[in-house]
Amino acid sequence: MSLPSKTPLLDTIETPVALRALERGQLNQLAGELRQELIDVVSVTGGHLGAGLGVVELTVALHYVFNTPDDKLIWDVGHQAYPHKILTGRRARMRTLRQGGGLSGFTKRAESEYDPFGAAHSSTSISAGLGFAVARDLKQGNNNVIAVIGDGAMSAGMAYEAMNNAGAMDARLIVILNDNDMSIAPPVGAMSAYLARLVSSRPYRELRNFGKKVAERLPRPMKIGAQRAEEYARGMVTGGTMFEELGFFYVGPIDGHNLDHLIPVLENVRDTRNGPILVHVVTQKGKGYAPAEASADKYHGVSKFNVLTGEQKKSNSKAPTYQKVFGETLSKHAETDPRIVAITAAMPSGTGLDIFGKHHPNRCFDVGIAEQHGVTFAAGLAADGMRPFAAIYSTFLQRAYDQVVHDVAIQHLPVRFAMDRAGLVGADGPTHAGSFDITYLSTLPGFVVMAPSDEVELMHMIATAVEIDDRPSSLRYPRGEGIGVERPAIGTPLSLGKGRVIREGSSIAILSFGTRLAESLLAAEKLSAYGLSATVADARFAKPLDEDLIRRLAREHEVLITVEEGAVGGFGSHVMQFLAWEGLLDKGLKLRPMVLPDHFIDQDSPEKMYEAAGLDAKSIVAAVLGALGRDRDAAAAGLIA
Repeated sequence: MSLPSKTPLLDTIETPVALRALERGQLNQLAGELRQELIDVVSVTGGHLGAGLGVVELTVALHYVFNTPDDKLIWDVGHQAYPHKILTGRRARMRTLRQGGGLSGFTKRAESEYDPFGAAHSSTSISAGLGFAVARDLKQGNNNVIAVIGDGAMSAGMAYEAMNNAGAMDARLIVILNDNDMSIAPPVGAMSAYLARLVSSRPYRELRNFGKKVAERLPRPMKIGAQRAEEYARGMVTGGTMFEELGFFYVGPIDGHNLDHLIPVLENVRDTRNGPILVHVVTQKGKGYAPAEASADKYHGVSKFNVLTGEQKKSNSKAPTYQKVFGETLSKHAETDPRIVAITAAMPSGTGLDIFGKHHPNRCFDVGIAEQHGVTFAAGLAADGMRPFAAIYSTFLQRAYDQVVHDVAIQHLPVRFAMDRAGLVGADGPTHAGSFDITYLSTLPGFVVMAPSDEVELMHMIATAVEIDDRPSSLRYPRGEGIGVERPAIGTPLSLGKGRVIREGSSIAILSFGTRLAESLLAAEKLSAYGLSATVADARFAKPLDEDLIRRLAREHEVLITVEEGAVGGFGSHVMQFLAWEGLLDKGLKLRPMVLPDHFIDQDSPEKMYEAAGLDAKSIVAAVLGALGRDRDAAAAGLIA
């Protein structure tokens, strides 16, 4: 047994090659140093802490046992991948995590050869792992493929689809089920560790295969009976019968924080060369940091914090978040309307539905990481007369688009989609940006598509959605705080498809859809310095369009700028389509739709991201001057290069 080293072991680890050179007795010291480094890093950057703390020992064990990067290690979601990044040559850059020009908060192929597959949405690792396994076999390779997936991510149907496929193919694939919620785990201890080592060992597997060959020679009823007897006998002492039914050889459960238990089992499954294996590892989210262990969410996602106290840095803004406004407002409507119900896909606090759930626990449903099911569940509720609000991040609703089309839109069912994280989201980067929902919902017949310009408008749109009982509707709003305007007690329903003029001008019209309205008003101020008078309007609706307002803006102004926090094909495209058929584009109108650029934008502060996207006030002014042929003025002011 090795004594702890006085020299920090982590300082000697540049890549897992150096990790694998350590003696096994040194790994506990390394795990302790890795955990402290993780805490120090996230206290500076913010980010996902609890999940990473829970897999420190597992990460060390995986890189110690397997020959990464030749062996492919695929992390699901990526919330728990910070320790992996530290051990794979990125420690020096960890304090750039989730910042402009820095490391991604998730796994990213462009970042390291140790990230064979990028992920930030959940439940993809087994499918991707199967792809790597089949590619290896077709190329006659011999490397291992390991997919790590959490018990929460296993609630998604995609994970079971992948396991069913892998089991049917008898693919050589290792799945590590990281069970950090004790949701499906039987007791864990020395006996279960012993059994896990036993059933994962080569002698046991060889004996089992021998038994299978003997059973093949028996009459069919006896053969089936023998197979079931072995499976269920083993299931009684180790669990995992469900996974066996999907074709996986189940090993576990084992203590994910005990390297003496983990490493022998991982070595056994590494050396098994046939069939899919599932290793059930039980861990504690937030392990080793008292404030995280004591927190209800185990410090899943944190802002910068004080390492000694765990106190997180708070915003100085007095404005409420859009999420809080949504949760409080919907809860108030539900007090007088028993038909209102709310659905979230594993994001109650992220969407504000934790507030709704406290007041109306019997009408708030968390379906888990199962957006497809959540949407059709909402459709069933709507079909039977309820008023469902499906509160799902814009980026996650992408996962359920077929259900939105087939189960909601075609049937004209009044499901109300409340899409959080609309537009660019800052530190979480492109995987979490709500870039496409305006396009993918506005293209569907009959949909009402709304976007508030501030928190009061959000309240009005919630009230509007409550009253829409003959078709589906959506409202989108950004992450973070509103602008701090005074709010009424409850919102007032809007006239469908009607916008509003905020500022009157004469030569330039800026038509904003969503929270770029503040930048549009700032642009109008800046344009006055160029002798240009600007009208600014808040569209409110991308569908139905306010045709009267658009017609008026087009006829009375030389330049019309549309601004939206979404990709091409959304609000501006619908405005252009309308103007083209009205013949208003033939009469000298200079139309410039401003949308997100045709590339993904890496993480940074939202302000810098919108500047890079060309959707800030300066960019709006530049677009106006360019439309008027005044590029020289724009260049002189530094608005364009």
